[in-house]
Amino acid sequence: QLHTTIDPTKMGVGRAIAVLTSGGDAQGMNAAVRATVRVGLYTGAKVYFVHEGYQGLVDGGENICPATWESVSMMLQLGGTVIGSARCKDFRTREGRMKAACNLVKLGITNLCVIGGDGSLTGANQFRTEWSGLLDDLVRAGKITEEGAKKSSHLNIVGMVGSIDNDFCGTDMTIGTDSALHRIIEVVDAIATTAQRCKCLSKLYFAFSNLNINKVNKLHHQRTFILEVMGRHCGYLALVTALACGADWVFIPEMPPDDGWENHLCRRLTDQRTRGSRLNVIIVAEGAMSRDGTLITSDQIKKLVTDSLGFDTRTTVLGHVQRGGTPSAFDRILGSRMGVEAVMALLEATPDTPACVVSLSGNQAVRLPLMECVQVTKDVTAAMAEGRFDEAIKLRGKSFENNWNTYKLLAHINPPDVKSNINVAIMNIGAPCAGMNAAVRAAVRMGIIQGHSMLAVHDGFDGLAHGQVEPITWTSVSGWTGKGGSALGTKRTLPAKLLEEISHNIAKFNIHALVIIGGFEAYVGALELVQAREKYEEMCIPMVVIPATVSNNVPGSDFSIGADTALNTITSTCDRIKQSAAGTKRRVFIVETMGGYCGYLATMAGLAAGADAAYIFEEKFNIKDLQVNVEHLVEKMKTTVKRGLILRNENCNANYTTDLIFNLYSEEGKGVFDCRKNVLGHMQQGGTPTPFDRNFATKMGAKSVLWLTDKLRECYRHGRIFANSQDSACLLGMRKRALTFQPLNELKEDTDFEHRIPKTQWWLKIRPIMKILAKYDIKLDTSEHTDMEHVIQKRRP
Repeated sequence: QLHTTIDPTKMGVGRAIAVLTSGGDAQGMNAAVRATVRVGLYTGAKVYFVHEGYQGLVDGGENICPATWESVSMMLQLGGTVIGSARCKDFRTREGRMKAACNLVKLGITNLCVIGGDGSLTGANQFRTEWSGLLDDLVRAGKITEEGAKKSSHLNIVGMVGSIDNDFCGTDMTIGTDSALHRIIEVVDAIATTAQRCKCLSKLYFAFSNLNINKVNKLHHQRTFILEVMGRHCGYLALVTALACGADWVFIPEMPPDDGWENHLCRRLTDQRTRGSRLNVIIVAEGAMSRDGTLITSDQIKKLVTDSLGFDTRTTVLGHVQRGGTPSAFDRILGSRMGVEAVMALLEATPDTPACVVSLSGNQAVRLPLMECVQVTKDVTAAMAEGRFDEAIKLRGKSFENNWNTYKLLAHINPPDVKSNINVAIMNIGAPCAGMNAAVRAAVRMGIIQGHSMLAVHDGFDGLAHGQVEPITWTSVSGWTGKGGSALGTKRTLPAKLLEEISHNIAKFNIHALVIIGGFEAYVGALELVQAREKYEEMCIPMVVIPATVSNNVPGSDFSIGADTALNTITSTCDRIKQSAAGTKRRVFIVETMGGYCGYLATMAGLAAGADAAYIFEEKFNIKDLQVNVEHLVEKMKTTVKRGLILRNENCNANYTTDLIFNLYSEEGKGVFDCRKNVLGHMQQGGTPTPFDRNFATKMGAKSVLWLTDKLRECYRHGRIFANSQDSACLLGMRKRALTFQPLNELKEDTDFEHRIPKTQWWLKIRPIMKILAKYDIKLDTSEHTDMEHVIQKRRP
């Protein structure tokens, strides 16, 4: 157990850490390398790069070289791995591992940080197990001295999983997975655009001819697209892509389709066509197979669809495109947080500590015994080989299982013949953000599957008060997952002054439940409706709030729909700004971000873009702090890294405005650096939603309606619905590791209503990481210690 008495800046004194990347490259590996190097140096340790993975470890020489602070500059936005990665046959032999051990002992390195897939990490564990035996052999062979062997008597190993397939059990997300999903979704969106073009052509053609529209449809493109994504042994990419684009069918290795799937698939595609869909999308993982273990290929599916249905069918195999490109904001933050945790785990390790992997569960950093994770990963493969497919999905972990269950519910069930006679209304409140439409689509379709009639309320509480309510159907939300903004229309108006009209329309349209999707106004507005229950009986219906805002300032949830998209927008803009500054030299950019009083976007973008400082409302600052920041930049300009990036949250301080900070920096930096400022503005609310926001919104939308359905059963008394208990009006939020429903009234205590932010915010704890990575001499709070957890308990007997 680590105690606060240990000074983190002295933890690594006299120690040496080596970092290597191995196996297939993944976007975000560079962020992990950068954090490992900088935090290692911060603790006082020596840090070494091992170039070309295990091959470099075996070959030694210039492949193992000291890393400096500046040597990891400008790495964050680069894909792949800057220090190189190679698959190494030599390391698989004992002789190769002896050479590697010899090279490490000579440099006094006894801490190894390995970033790679399960094969790379298993190799690292074997190396550690054999370590003392290898040293004995080296002493006998006269390659190292006994004293050298004594000094390096124990090897510590920590792994970080870098794999785009997300095929490692025990971790929610591996480094590179989110970026790979970005590449896949870019292609899916491009494919959807060509289908839209065809739709417009058909309508145009119809307008100028007397032909029947169905005949025109047949004349024009009604296409089926088959997209093959990576995932030889793991269907994560395929499954999340299917959820994020509303695919008609997905083939994954963990759950082969039932026998006779060919007919079922053709029925599904025909059914979608009859409902008016112009585009069919089928997602195939490269390792997809049938129940008898034979591979299902995209060509085979294409032949089936073309021969059986005569549909125009196209196949796209994405291949290595998925490994490429710049890492997403999520992967950069993940890599950075894992790098910090890896160094801490290495320096705290004892000879008795098992080799561990650092990973993320929900938004919590966790340490897991490496071999337990490897074992569960092998168990999945065994379960698949033996036909225990339900178990394979459970072993993949909660996140995978939730994705699969949501996909099954939204894609595989036909609406029931018997209606529930329940009307559920859906509305958007507050500023628009990416992902709102995906949540609406999932809620609408889940409601229809439950037998409810779904109603769309346009323009928020205003629309509800003025009767802008209409039925919304299965097909009217087709293609909504990838649409940015709010298709229903949204306003910031709160309901307090419209209660009379709202209660009248709830009765008029016979609304039995409400889904409110939006930001802080959605939360406050729902609270006002709950308060009005005392006066208006119409308000006594179950209601659920789904947080959707770029600001991520809604109490009760660690994440809001839309924040990830905004974060990626800011990060990619900062990349361009840094590139421009790197070319001009000696330039500092001051960038203003949105977020109201909430510093989430500024902090996380600061971590993802490698900012020198991020000013936020939650962390008070004064003129002395600004002076320290300027002096820090003056020192920085003396190094080879002659540029600076400062982020400022729009409401961080009423007096220290963006203009004032810009003027101050310009004056104080005269002759050393010049300044430029950028106010990013509303571009942060736009754009198509990221894969994370699509997936998150889809799960939230579906889960909210399932919860409402249960609540409606509870509240049905004497032939009518009456809900006035605290828990009949909830907010659905992501809390640490799970989606949970929390009564709105219980969240009041944790709300700063004046500044529209929660009183406790989890991300404030990772702010010091940003400062350490920017070379500030601050203390990292190591009191909140991450204990080793276990994954074996999750395995089924």
